[in-house]
Amino acid sequence: MRSSKPITVTLGPQQASLDVRLQSGAYASASEVMRAGLRALDREEAALDEIMRLKIREAIADPRPDIPASDVFERLRARHADAGKAHK
Repeated sequence: MRSSKPITVTLGPQQASLDVRLQSGAYASASEVMRAGLRALDREEAALDEIMRLKIREAIADPRPDIPASDVFERLRARHADAGKAHK
């Protein structure tokens, strides 16, 4: 029994990209292209997740004292106000 089910996908402008890959012979079917695309997306998301985990571990291990949220937001408001003045 099949573990997957057929689906219909509308690619829009990406159809040309799929067609090029099929015409090149790199892939035998649109299904192969779609599976390769999903595997690439899975790898990208896993890499981003790992980057975020690393940044979180670094932040937790940072020995510097915490900055109160009110101070952070005050700095952000000031920076935003300065940026707004620079655009005028």
